[in-house]
Amino acid sequence: MPDFYLFFQDFDWRPLFVSLKTAGTAVIFVFFFGILAAWVTAQASKRTKNWLDAIFTLPMVLPPTVVGFFLLVIFGRNFPIGKFFIDVGFPIIFSWPATVIAAAVVSFPLMYKTVRASFEQVNPDLLNAGRILGFSELKILLKVLLPVSWPSVAAGTVLSFARAIGEFGATLFVAGNFPGTTQTMPIAVYFAWSGGDMQVAGFWVIMISIFSFVIVFGINKAISKMNTFRA
Repeated sequence: MPDFYLFFQDFDWRPLFVSLKTAGTAVIFVFFFGILAAWVTAQASKRTKNWLDAIFTLPMVLPPTVVGFFLLVIFGRNFPIGKFFIDVGFPIIFSWPATVIAAAVVSFPLMYKTVRASFEQVNPDLLNAGRILGFSELKILLKVLLPVSWPSVAAGTVLSFARAIGEFGATLFVAGNFPGTTQTMPIAVYFAWSGGDMQVAGFWVIMISIFSFVIVFGINKAISKMNTFRA
């Protein structure tokens, strides 16, 4: 019997499904909150913009374990938010929602920065034309900014998904390692390696690498086609 057949005969595929479900759910929140944050920041005064940008970008520059620690404190029993969820019978820590929160927080800056840069490159005359026509700021966002910036919005969404797929440190801190519930592919790599199972660890490394390559290659291909079309 071939070795690869034996390897996959009783293989646990749950980390793949947990990762896809987690990243897919996280990117929904990142999509809407990233666009909202980019829109608010783009309209803010220079001083306020600097503060907002620093806050929204912080998860990108902090070590994932630090992000995880902050989330552990916020959703723990000693913090009002965490205590509220515990009191209503929906504890966040060491549950699947914790994996979604961790993935959303660490991937959010990619969406925010990409969309904000695109919003700020939109010709102000287009925005002013909308205001002259009586559009509200929300309608300008929906009818002008988003259609013009859609390629960047799409790229930010895909990049955020890729970042969420690869999240490890914050997820392990706040969600733990529970097979079938919170064990994502990166966590499976770590525990397989620490347990001496290099084959399983290597397989998940290859899977994550393939996901990342396909996503980055696809984005580059799409951008190249858009530039060719515009030229």
